[in-house]
Amino acid sequence: MAAVVAPLAPYAVTSANSRGRLHPERPPAHRSEFQRDRDRVIHSVAFRRLEYKTQVFVNHEGDLYRTRLTHSLEVAQIARTVARAMHLNEDLTEAISLAHDLGHTPFGHAGQDALDDCMRAFGGFEHNLQSLRVVDTLEQRYAAFLGLNLTYETREGILKHCSRANAGRLGELGRRFIERQQPGLEAQLANLADEIAYNNHDVDDGLRARLISLDGLLTIPFVAEQHARVLSKYPDITERAAVHEIVRAMIGALVNDLITTSQARVEALAPRTIEDIRAQSAPLIGFSEPFGDAQRAIKKFLREHLYKHPKVTRMTVRAQEIVTALFEAFVEDYARMPDEHAELARMAHERDGLAAGARVVADYIAGMTDRFALQTHAALGRGN
Repeated sequence: MAAVVAPLAPYAVTSANSRGRLHPERPPAHRSEFQRDRDRVIHSVAFRRLEYKTQVFVNHEGDLYRTRLTHSLEVAQIARTVARAMHLNEDLTEAISLAHDLGHTPFGHAGQDALDDCMRAFGGFEHNLQSLRVVDTLEQRYAAFLGLNLTYETREGILKHCSRANAGRLGELGRRFIERQQPGLEAQLANLADEIAYNNHDVDDGLRARLISLDGLLTIPFVAEQHARVLSKYPDITERAAVHEIVRAMIGALVNDLITTSQARVEALAPRTIEDIRAQSAPLIGFSEPFGDAQRAIKKFLREHLYKHPKVTRMTVRAQEIVTALFEAFVEDYARMPDEHAELARMAHERDGLAAGARVVADYIAGMTDRFALQTHAALGRGN
């Protein structure tokens, strides 16, 4: 028997209440507007490159660790579960989840921090804004426009954070940061799904790499609670299998709490349209206090014991050195980049000054995979 699909909530985003695209297009014949967005993201060059961009570990260190691609798929899976339970738009939620990391640099946050330092005199670098830049401008697949021409709502979800200064340059898309309003619920839940996936899968990868220990994690009450439940059900389980079950249990518990808490908040507000959601001063999608505390405790543990581990620190320093060296070399001589990028940088520089040329350099570096950044850096060292 076919599953019955429940109607969307009146405050969910639909093709009918969407604010549309920057460049008007005919509606798709057999897809929703947000299925079209999702499909455009999946077919983009930037999405394919996520396979070779890392979360914490450098790509060549092992093929079992998460990449930005596997992370994005896991975020989409979690987000769709929440969207379906809350009668929100699953296709929009998926499109946001798959697109949210398109602007990430090679070498994870280490690369992002290094590129931000390099660009500090030229407006800085922030991966959410870069993801928006990718889908609005940098992808070149269509004859009628630059970028992917995604819907307003997908672009809104990609832009999770934004300074007031940058928001003022983004027109309608940046207005909510100035007026302190909220995005739609689909964008809010994609943001929390990202947090759930990120924390719990870094736990899994950190344990696999033996950079953190299960005993250390068990000092977190939430983890200890899930561990006790796993051992109660499977007393003879191996440690490796126990880790999988614990991570699975933590994700399940967090997702269940997110759905229950968020639904209660929405029901208390009783919104009639998406504009009632946007008018709120704080997000409606969120955890209860105990589960919010659990998430923060996991994040704090990872920050202190995984991200500051000597091995990760060494990789971080090396990654920052590589990104910085690439930036300095390309800004000094645009011709060291491939012809297409060098020409774009020269034209931007001549038209709008050094900052514009530096932005093209940042675009080029941000688009690199870990492996390509390493190879390019090595080639520069040989004087090529």
